[in-house]
Amino acid sequence: MLALVVPASINGLRYLGPLLGETGERVAMIAAAVNMPEEGLDMLRDRFQDDLYLEHLPGSSLPDSQPAPEQSQIPFAHPTDPQEQEPEQAPSAKTSPPTAASPNIPMAYRAAIISENFASTNSVMLVQHGAGSIKNESKLTNDEVAEILETPMGIVFENTGEPQVLIVHTHATEAFERYDSAYYDTRNNWRSLDNNENMVAVGKAIAQVLEENGIGVIHDATQHDYPSYNGSYERSAQTIQSYLDEYPSIKVVLDLHRDAMQRENDAIIKPVTSIGSKKAAQIMIIAAADDTGELGVPNYRENLRFAAAFQSYMASEYEDLTRPVYFAYRKYNMDLTTGSLLLEFGSNANTLEEAVYSATLAGEALAELIYDYME
Repeated sequence: MLALVVPASINGLRYLGPLLGETGERVAMIAAAVNMPEEGLDMLRDRFQDDLYLEHLPGSSLPDSQPAPEQSQIPFAHPTDPQEQEPEQAPSAKTSPPTAASPNIPMAYRAAIISENFASTNSVMLVQHGAGSIKNESKLTNDEVAEILETPMGIVFENTGEPQVLIVHTHATEAFERYDSAYYDTRNNWRSLDNNENMVAVGKAIAQVLEENGIGVIHDATQHDYPSYNGSYERSAQTIQSYLDEYPSIKVVLDLHRDAMQRENDAIIKPVTSIGSKKAAQIMIIAAADDTGELGVPNYRENLRFAAAFQSYMASEYEDLTRPVYFAYRKYNMDLTTGSLLLEFGSNANTLEEAVYSATLAGEALAELIYDYME
């Protein structure tokens, strides 16, 4: 079994600098802010008057040996940038009550964490496929999307020790809440250079499961988002392409992230479910839509079939583990190969333990899928 780990590189959440002026150029924003109403933007302007990148703020995971990044090194992505924008989904009606507050958070810096279940439902707004579903944000009708999925997934895996799965992290330094709590510290920046605390740890969990099942996997731990967030996808594209050139046996490329969602009054949303008496961060797969041809993803149909199959395997084995597949005009390097997907593991409100547990379950489902589609 092949497991490569390549050195490091920080991310942040989702960025909204152009909308927030000079103050916004100093603050890491979350994805949900892109769709915030005016009052939400006003709240954010008030909230982020101080620099969040100070190493000594509670919740900051930047190690003492690393200097805090220069603000000019982390430009903000414009909300319309299809490579940097990530979606927020409306929650289902299922919710779970929060747990007790974590200790040592001054009242002035406490805000709520809201646990919600975003799992697939039988909503007529979704395209049902197997045990899962697809949220169609393309110009295709739901019937046209369903017609694409009538053709079985065409990716065929091989009985070989060569690597067939590549795991990368465009935003490797995305990190999680420290506590399973009803509250979080508003000074937290939810990012870490420590690969034991960020998305690299999540990728390691999937890679380990695949290796244990005899499936060749490369796990690249490069922090493509540090020290500069801007250009993360361009850098990860170079990494992916180098592996594809070196290992033509690779059939699947997974770019692992964690989402971030915020409501009014600073509340952040935690996509979570319970599987086997343990909390698991819910997983959302993003698949590129390119029916217009504008994104340059000619194999988007095959990517969608793989996304739907993967989600169905997870959903059939682990109820409520997945959110609906998000099928939309997002490129995210999916033009480089078929079997190329972006996966969101929970949000900044989930704990690392919840995300790693979900990654382990996702790895088991992926291993089963690979063996079912093996020559």
